[in-house]
Amino acid sequence: MLVLREAFRGVRRFDDIRDNTGAPRQVLSARLAVLVEHEILRREPYQVLGQRARQEYKLTRKGMDLYPVLVSLMQWGDRYVADPAGPPVRLTHAGCGAPVGVTLRCADGHLLDSAREVHPIERSDV
Repeated sequence: MLVLREAFRGVRRFDDIRDNTGAPRQVLSARLAVLVEHEILRREPYQVLGQRARQEYKLTRKGMDLYPVLVSLMQWGDRYVADPAGPPVRLTHAGCGAPVGVTLRCADGHLLDSAREVHPIERSDV
């Protein structure tokens, strides 16, 4: 989760991800490998003048599609886990400053308040 948080914040380089998360080098390397294997992140080479070539990690489309999931988890944590002073981070729309959140709606736009309002329909060939 922390690696994805950093990716969504635009952090791409191994050392920066490690510094921001505090993850041990071997653990972070393994986590990044899994995210690359599952095509959530992709490796891209880069090179700083006078240094060896390295890899940076960028979100794929598949990875970007996880953003609403992470925002939903943040909202849950803000509601049930945050300290009384409030959540440690607030998400706001860069364009207008309004709070950002995830809501569940049907294709016709109806807001769904509970799982009871959802009817699962299984595929007939399963």
